[in-house]
Amino acid sequence: MRTRIATPLLLVTACSIAATAQAAEWTMATPYGDASFHTQNTKQFAEDVAEATDGDLTINVQSGGALVSHGEIKPSVRRGTIAAGEIFLSVLSNENPIFEVDTLPGVAGGYEEAYALWEATKPIISDLFEEEGLIPLYAVPWPAQGIYTAEELTDPDQFDGLRVRAPNINTQRFIENLGGSPTETEESDIPTAFSTGRVDAMITSSSTGNSMAAWDYVSHYTDANLWLPKNIVFINQRSFDQLDADTQDALMEAAAEAEERGWEMSREDNQESLAILKENGITVSEPNEEVGEALQQAGDELFADWESRADDQAKEALQAYRDQLED
Repeated sequence: MRTRIATPLLLVTACSIAATAQAAEWTMATPYGDASFHTQNTKQFAEDVAEATDGDLTINVQSGGALVSHGEIKPSVRRGTIAAGEIFLSVLSNENPIFEVDTLPGVAGGYEEAYALWEATKPIISDLFEEEGLIPLYAVPWPAQGIYTAEELTDPDQFDGLRVRAPNINTQRFIENLGGSPTETEESDIPTAFSTGRVDAMITSSSTGNSMAAWDYVSHYTDANLWLPKNIVFINQRSFDQLDADTQDALMEAAAEAEERGWEMSREDNQESLAILKENGITVSEPNEEVGEALQQAGDELFADWESRADDQAKEALQAYRDQLED
């Protein structure tokens, strides 16, 4: 019987093949452009993962909806067509009212409250994602939402018939409660929507107004502090299960760091964006009493509608959040 002896060259080759087999390369889709702090945070997350795993896991971030449209990102990750994605959480409103809780006016009026709301609702949201074979990694808020218009908002009657860009169903309902006409428009399509007259105004953050150069088509920003909606980053469960334990741990640690970093980036971006809006000629103001009352009434109607659709678990989570704020 002949015995084959492994030579050093064969051993090196075998080790190289094993290392290559263990390495994973993921594709991640986000609808937001490279100028967005969300995308910058996501790309930093990908870099952190590659460094922490010594290249055993690389995540290629495809930004600006170039690879997959916003509405197809979650289905694509669920099917495993891509391994990871980032979406505006409230675009899932039709699936469950808990996904729109961060777009209810008056529920969270600042970053501390918004984070407490995320902590209170995260278990439910995570369970819903996991039922579809998905794992949420982290969530980061946009700055508080305000209203961009071509004229200063001084009278609630100005909302009548106003064509307003609305990125999700809850915002559409809010605009309808004000008497306006909501128009669904992706962030990347905002300039075209204004230039073609498809929209007259938009409800969004200081950050989006800055990245989209809102001063090219509006002149006023009413800093109404309506709500702080979140983006959520998530992955395919099967893709995660194929990683070894050390790589899984490194991924989750990088995700925790991305969430902490992202919340701070949102705070900083809000202040920087407000300053840039002003520098470029946009008048920034808070709602006057009449407009404020109209926004409050529209928000109350929105909340009542949410309560009529939400299940007991969602209501209990919201109540637990409110109880925490009172402690």
